[in-house]
Amino acid sequence: MSQFDLLFQPLNINKLTIRNRIVSTAHAEVYATDGGMTTDRYVKYYEEKAKGGCGLCICGGSSVVSIDSPQSWWSSVNLSTDRIIPHFQNLADAVHKHGGRIMIQISHMGRRSRWDGENWPNLMSPSGIREPVHRATCKTIEVEEIRRVIGDFARAAVRAKEGGLDGVELSAVHQHMIDQFWSPRVNKRTDEWGGSFENRMRFGMEVLKAVREAVGPDFVVGMRITGDEFHPDGLSHEDMKQIAAYYDGTGMVDYFGVVGSGCDTHNTLANVIPNMSYPPEPFLHLAAGIKDVVSVPVIHAQNIKDPNQAQRILEQGYVDFVGMTRAHIADPHLIAKIKLNQVDQIRQCVGANYCIDRQYMGLDVLCIQNAATSREYMGLPHSITKSEGPQRKVVVIGGGPGGMEAARVAAERGHQVTLLERGAELGGQVSIAARAPQRDQMAGITRWLAMELQRLGVAIQLNTEADAATVRDLRPDVCILATGGRPFLEQNPEWGADDGRVVSSWDILTGAVEPGKNVLIYDTICEFTGMSTADYLTAKGALVELVTDDIKPGVGIGGTTFPTYYRSLYEKAVIMTSDLALEAVYREGDKLVAVLENEYTGQKEERVVDQVVVENGTRPNEELYYQLKAESRNQGQIDNEALFAAQAQPVLAETGESMILWRLGDCVSQRNVHAAIYDALRLCKDL
Repeated sequence: MSQFDLLFQPLNINKLTIRNRIVSTAHAEVYATDGGMTTDRYVKYYEEKAKGGCGLCICGGSSVVSIDSPQSWWSSVNLSTDRIIPHFQNLADAVHKHGGRIMIQISHMGRRSRWDGENWPNLMSPSGIREPVHRATCKTIEVEEIRRVIGDFARAAVRAKEGGLDGVELSAVHQHMIDQFWSPRVNKRTDEWGGSFENRMRFGMEVLKAVREAVGPDFVVGMRITGDEFHPDGLSHEDMKQIAAYYDGTGMVDYFGVVGSGCDTHNTLANVIPNMSYPPEPFLHLAAGIKDVVSVPVIHAQNIKDPNQAQRILEQGYVDFVGMTRAHIADPHLIAKIKLNQVDQIRQCVGANYCIDRQYMGLDVLCIQNAATSREYMGLPHSITKSEGPQRKVVVIGGGPGGMEAARVAAERGHQVTLLERGAELGGQVSIAARAPQRDQMAGITRWLAMELQRLGVAIQLNTEADAATVRDLRPDVCILATGGRPFLEQNPEWGADDGRVVSSWDILTGAVEPGKNVLIYDTICEFTGMSTADYLTAKGALVELVTDDIKPGVGIGGTTFPTYYRSLYEKAVIMTSDLALEAVYREGDKLVAVLENEYTGQKEERVVDQVVVENGTRPNEELYYQLKAESRNQGQIDNEALFAAQAQPVLAETGESMILWRLGDCVSQRNVHAAIYDALRLCKDL
């Protein structure tokens, strides 16, 4: 497409030709198994991106070069052993056969890790200063260890080359070992490895020299750096420009990848992978500043989600390659869709950060809205093929994300699909979540699904309250219930939900109840909704105390996301209180009195407010399910062995007059958006 011509212009890095300007940059996937090997799941994940047209994939964020840089917590790739070489050959072959290029980021994490796992090493840093995010204590690295780690970098690079990869990227970002030496914030040494600029650069320079000597002049060696640590005692943008120019002057660096912000504190960590509360490409200016002082290509990736952004960035010459990493997690076929003039069919990243927040919990990276991502090895498809069996009449009840995904996949399979939604719009709880100040882009999940349902010709009936008679009249072959849940306020009768003493977070976010002026929010779930409600109420001028019986408000929210809430709530003077359970609410004149009990002492406290909001999760809307269950062929049951193996449900091979009945999402039990979409995909892909 001519409007995206720059995206498809090839460009060389060293002597390596990259077929287009789009890169999937290094991130810790948490997929490496068998001691850090790139086994089948890992290979299939990157093969799908290459198949979808990505020009360059840089895999293995934080892949370790040394045995004492732990990899088990992240399930990162282990380059400290020759065992990795044949695995790399499988990975390289899978990417190359689709025309893509594949490199790997290599690192020694230094202090930025956990010591209490795998081999239980003593972590090391230039001056033995603790890292706050991982609560990591460490020793001061000795000169003998410095020399050994430099050699480990070189040996790791050779293993990547022997494995057929196209290059290595030295990680000097996010406070890994190299930039720990760079930064006066953590390097307090007085020997040849600290103090002056040249001394602080020495470790990284020796690593670069050793790697280049080991792999030769033609193998790509890049370096990923930060544009500004955003610490008053750290490296500024001007410092980083000086560092980039210094390394560029050696002629040994083939490209620079640039991101904004350090991330050794919880607050700065949120900057590194900007969620939906940030503006588009918030740190592009830092990458552009680096590009001004270096002679090799520059890659930048932070909150770049759509091809229009990417084209504009390239047109204006800010950088040479555009990283669209989370965009590829959401849709690994985005480049192919641009080429085919199917831009509207790209499932665009919404910046929920479900992917990276899972990684910071030590869990595998998944996409909140694309359940096929990283499950390619299980046979979960990104492109749904037509069924070769009979066309079925499929009725879906409920227009939240699970119901919409079920309808989409069934329609892609070629079935006749009708979706009934009792509300005036599609979206379900996603629409409620998107009303909060920092969550508006969540609506992009169901907006894409709605566009797909329209494209596929799904019959949608809004404002339709389906009952058993409605379903029977439609005579479906398959009925899928995705009727969601409702706020669970009746758990404690002493809260007084029946007479309005408490209201739900949904009541506030939907506007069904007018916000109070002095509000207590009791959040026992500690995920997004409670904090979103606090943010929403304070934006409306309310004074808010956010109370939880858990260890802290928002404890269930991931590491790149909770800091943005804390920034906002602290700025708005929200009082955040932990360890208190809401025991009862009673009226006193025109006020409400909330009775709170300490989890550990049993001591009771009271708050006099004019509104109490309770976030206690949901209970399933399961009445329709139980009305239909007995007359269904499968009694509403799902075969878990087939479901968990992503295989066709056995009932599909059976014959009979009665309908097949399944339910998914919150009308079974409360989970999350990803769970509903995942169940919908693995149930319906074999319809």
